[in-house]
Amino acid sequence: MTEPVAVTGVGLLTPAGEDADATWGTVCRGVGSAAASDPMLAGLPVDFSCRVPLSRDALDRRVGRAAWRMSRNAVLAVLAAREAVRDAGLDPRTWNGDRVAVVIGCGLGADAVREEQARRLEERGPDMVSALTIPLIIPNMAAGEVSIDLGARGPSFAPATACASGATAVAAARDLLASGRCDIAVAGASEAAVTPLTATGFWRVGALSRRTDAPAGASRPFHADRDGFVMAEGAGVLVLERAGDAAARGARVRARLVGCGSTTDAYHPTAPAPDGRAAEAALRTALADAGLSPGDVDHVNAHGTSTPLNDAGEAALISRVLPHRPSVTAPKGVLGHSLGAAGAVEAALTVLTLQHGTVPPVANLDAPAPEFDIDCVTEEPRRQDVRVAVSHSFGFGGHNVVLALARSS
Repeated sequence: MTEPVAVTGVGLLTPAGEDADATWGTVCRGVGSAAASDPMLAGLPVDFSCRVPLSRDALDRRVGRAAWRMSRNAVLAVLAAREAVRDAGLDPRTWNGDRVAVVIGCGLGADAVREEQARRLEERGPDMVSALTIPLIIPNMAAGEVSIDLGARGPSFAPATACASGATAVAAARDLLASGRCDIAVAGASEAAVTPLTATGFWRVGALSRRTDAPAGASRPFHADRDGFVMAEGAGVLVLERAGDAAARGARVRARLVGCGSTTDAYHPTAPAPDGRAAEAALRTALADAGLSPGDVDHVNAHGTSTPLNDAGEAALISRVLPHRPSVTAPKGVLGHSLGAAGAVEAALTVLTLQHGTVPPVANLDAPAPEFDIDCVTEEPRRQDVRVAVSHSFGFGGHNVVLALARSS
């Protein structure tokens, strides 16, 4: 059992809003999806996605002069991290940067840059390839730019566990705090990988919804007629501190990170293991790490991708390990699937559920799959005294990560 860690700051930049408050409000309304026809995907079999509601120019203005050297992925990470640090009541100008860690994961990174520079090389020759290509596309650069922006000189790295990357980053940051290697950890993930090649790749593997005639209803976790996820972009960042340190500085604590569990299916590159044994082990490990039993869980923030295999396996996991039917939500109905960022975004939403005592509904869930014996919140947000919640993240490669969080008091 590891000492609980305080979550003192939250930052979000998603298709549902430009910050944490806007995202929370939209998710709680649970109205449709942010999906819309995407000009970048025009002419492809799936031509819609969930984009952050800000142009690149608007994002760059918020970042400032350094934006010229950043990919969209890094820009999203920097803005979410700034919000989280402000929310925590911290000032990078006065903290000891040597004791601040940055852990920002990603699943794919700056795919748009990679595709554009490959086109330049093919069509216009090597002299027209940007000299910034490598620093723009390497997957650790979002973490690097956040560290530069905040003056954080402690440990910094970039977990890549596909769609579990954000949750992996939060768990790794907790371990850094527990080890004494830092006093503050800025942890989360960002993703901006909605590109023609990536979308086509996910389409080819059968992962995307093909509801091109009704994209707003395409992302429908746990629905009887679900057919795949909707690609999205976004960023989620938490500020973590040891509980004693947060109390000593009089910080507001939004929630506590009390346990983490991580396992691997070792079964298939893209399909979850049918027996769900490793995913169950991740859930049970997170609870054991927190000194909790399954019956203590009041709420599940599900990975809920809207794919047939994921949702079936996850519903079976929840009903098997948590038969007392805790409330379940799945934000991807509103947000789409932000891939590597999803685990961090959903961890942040779980923190807000604990703080506000409100469980957002699963969007587009007007006909739940009858074989799923789980208590999905639908139509309206549910007021609930949530004391303990778990957030699930699963990724290609068989990665399973579960975060256990508890109310601040």
